[in-house]
Amino acid sequence: MDQLATQLPSWLSLGLLGTSLRALALVVAGALLARLLSRALRRLLADRLAANRLQLLRRLIGYTVFGFFATAALHQLGYDLSILLGAAGILGVAIGFASQTSASNLVSGLFLIGEHPFGVGDVIRIGDTTGEVISLDLLSAKLRTFDNLFVRVPNETLIKSQITNLTRFPIRRLDIALGVAYKEDVEQVRDVLMDVADRNPLSLEEPPPLFIFTGYGDSALTLQFSVWAARENFLALRNSVQHEIKEAFDAAGIEIPFPHRSLYAGSQTEPFPIRLVPAAPEGSAT
Repeated sequence: MDQLATQLPSWLSLGLLGTSLRALALVVAGALLARLLSRALRRLLADRLAANRLQLLRRLIGYTVFGFFATAALHQLGYDLSILLGAAGILGVAIGFASQTSASNLVSGLFLIGEHPFGVGDVIRIGDTTGEVISLDLLSAKLRTFDNLFVRVPNETLIKSQITNLTRFPIRRLDIALGVAYKEDVEQVRDVLMDVADRNPLSLEEPPPLFIFTGYGDSALTLQFSVWAARENFLALRNSVQHEIKEAFDAAGIEIPFPHRSLYAGSQTEPFPIRLVPAAPEGSAT
């Protein structure tokens, strides 16, 4: 009897050690299985789902699998899960009241993922911020601006704001506002602009360029000239075509006027006289 009492603590220690090892094995197995499932989903669904949806699905499945194994490990250690669930419920209610903003961002994130107005890799404009989407999570979207700044935008702000997706469609239109002198022939101006678009390799033939006579300005005839480009060539076209328009106008003698103003002192005063003086020949005395 005394010998049994002496060996009992060692048996209990061995039993507790075995239980702990089994619980640890469950946790490790859950972590490994969650990682393997996450990688398998990325390989199987990479071409079928958008990057942000695939990322959310991988995290959801990974956390769910690991949670099951962690729960089994706690049960193996002898914890009463009903008590833990009750405590978790009370803690969840308290956290919910304390983090209403986070809950709003979470719901907004679900709406954004369902609606899918943009995805990872798109360039979007939100207010005064323009950048590439590098991550879309349940609470916020992360952007990288063109000057390499990191911007975090809460999902609630995205839901309430106007979002412009600059890379949603494969082509974009460049609208150029122009002004020419009143003496110019509008048809000649149109032909020169169309020739510029035709010679530019970045300008698309379909849809065709668009020429619009928009009105009579204070100092010029106002025009709009629109050309289409592939999404990835938009900035290059904007830089090149405007330079080519200036060169073509100079070659054709088409004047791009600057604003003209006449000074007048009042109803009792005559307008200031203006006299045009021809340029003196080179080499002559002033």
